[in-house]
Amino acid sequence: MAPANLTEKLFKPSFKYPETSTLVHRVHHHNTHPPMHSALEGDTVNCWYRTINRLMWMWRGVDPLEVEEVLSRIAVSQAEHSDPLLLDTVIGYRNGNWIYEWSNQAMHWQQKAADEKDANLASEYWLKAANLYSIAGYPHLKGDTLAEQAEALANKAFEKSSEHSPYDLKELEFKIPGGAPITGFLHLPNEGKAPFPTVMVCGGLDTLQSDHQRLFRSYLAPMGIAMLTIDMPSIGFSSKWKLTQDTSFLHQQVLMQLSDVPWVDASRVSLLGYRFGANVAVRLAYLEPRRVRAVATLGALVHSLLSDPKCQEQVPDMYMDVLASRIGMSTASDSALKTELNRYSLKTQGLLGRRTPTPMLAAYWESDIFSPKSEARLIADSSSEGKILTIKSEPLYQHFDSALHEICEWLEKQMR
Repeated sequence: MAPANLTEKLFKPSFKYPETSTLVHRVHHHNTHPPMHSALEGDTVNCWYRTINRLMWMWRGVDPLEVEEVLSRIAVSQAEHSDPLLLDTVIGYRNGNWIYEWSNQAMHWQQKAADEKDANLASEYWLKAANLYSIAGYPHLKGDTLAEQAEALANKAFEKSSEHSPYDLKELEFKIPGGAPITGFLHLPNEGKAPFPTVMVCGGLDTLQSDHQRLFRSYLAPMGIAMLTIDMPSIGFSSKWKLTQDTSFLHQQVLMQLSDVPWVDASRVSLLGYRFGANVAVRLAYLEPRRVRAVATLGALVHSLLSDPKCQEQVPDMYMDVLASRIGMSTASDSALKTELNRYSLKTQGLLGRRTPTPMLAAYWESDIFSPKSEARLIADSSSEGKILTIKSEPLYQHFDSALHEICEWLEKQMR
């Protein structure tokens, strides 16, 4: 099926689609939050519902000028908004709608990829399309029909990119007790030969597997390390699973099956988790110390945000909506949500604070309201071989890149 036809089929105008910011029925504070700048979450601006994550989008390969062009098209729209105070709340799949504008930008690269004869360029263009479709679906709330369709196109473009890529990609299905199987992607390096030492990435609650391609190509592949990605519960290929207090359930089931994957050296598997994915990774450091060589975390969410009401009041409405959506509390009161989130704290669960033999590295940014230094200290002090990595805020991109190199080098050392 031609890419254009797939797009037309998915986005056919059949009914009035729900607007993203209306899907979670919480009390939104709009202008009461002070402006926030976060390396992993981006910037909050009072007139946007979504956080604008320029650093991560640029790091994934989206041109900064392209970002501003799309944001400008959204900002000038005079179409009906679900909230007149928020620019990215245009109702319906049309000009000015967040999903429409980013998908429209992705189609440009999709067409260039389809027309390109050079395999390497075609792979690059397909990946650009995948990144843009992923942003279109961001923050990937449950029940967001248009976002789910954008995610389908992101996955299609990602797979097309891999067909032309110099790296080998394996699509793996993992059986999960009590429910639907899930799909993971194993990226194989050109350096060395199978079975490879492997890093399983535990991503954030608002990311897709295709968002991690840069991590593999620029940091892990040159070191001869394979990368395995699994979607977090309730998103992407794991959308049929709800996030529960057993946050690591899906990833643990995958770990148990890696000995059956011929390209993976199951005796040399480490985890890299960022934001809520760090909750999964640290949990597995306790539950699976024999299967996990080491755990590295980046801006971890393991206790503070989950248990401290003051911290919760500082983070953007969108992120609290994401948490509510993932754990199936889209219609719950704020007080009920906060009570439930406390049960996801690894300290409340009785894990963090106890020693684990698994080496753990905790990287954090100064002045990160999502994950303060105390969070990194709690992780490092709970490991018999703990380490803290402080990431400076300025210059942001340079220090982010250096930190990722240091983290990957530390993981490689642990897997020797």
